[in-house]
Amino acid sequence: MPFLTTDVTGEHDGLAVFAQQQTHQVATTLQGLSREQLATRPTVSEFSLGTLARHVLAVTVGFAAEIRQAAGSGDAEDGAESEGEGEGGDEAEGDASRADASAALTGDDSGELRPTDTAGTLIEELEAAGAELGAAIRAADLDAPVPVPEAPWFSGEERWTVRWVALHCLEEVARHAGHADLLRETLDGQFAYALNALADGEPWPPQNW
Repeated sequence: MPFLTTDVTGEHDGLAVFAQQQTHQVATTLQGLSREQLATRPTVSEFSLGTLARHVLAVTVGFAAEIRQAAGSGDAEDGAESEGEGEGGDEAEGDASRADASAALTGDDSGELRPTDTAGTLIEELEAAGAELGAAIRAADLDAPVPVPEAPWFSGEERWTVRWVALHCLEEVARHAGHADLLRETLDGQFAYALNALADGEPWPPQNW
């Protein structure tokens, strides 16, 4: 059935699979949207689907970088680049992605659409960011300490672990995925089952449903 994950084989695998899947869920809500629709705010929320996608990208890339840094791989910056610099990626876009990723953890990301953003480019970036987060989780020691960013809502938090960060990121992206579902259904009536089937290249409703 669309949007069900594959089976998981352990803690690393479970965290990675579900974290990546929730980012994929945000990506599915963008399918077929025009630039105008990406920027439209169909509810009282301050988010449009496009700005919500930008925020999820910043959060996902930011936490992937934190996890890689905690793992001592030295690839935190490379991980952040994957969100903004694909094949033929622009260096300025990559710099903006890294800045957004860092700012997202302290609530300072702009969350604004970029001039080059389309539904297709945002979907590609979300899928790449989810894959990067999953890879970072799989490669890390889940008990490794992670520095707590300086932000008012983290006050009193003295120590994080990679395990906690992975679960927190999964929780936050899952909440935004539900928010994206509501925005898309309000915008044009499309809903999660049908959008997941479309992403998987399957008909909706399924035969014998």
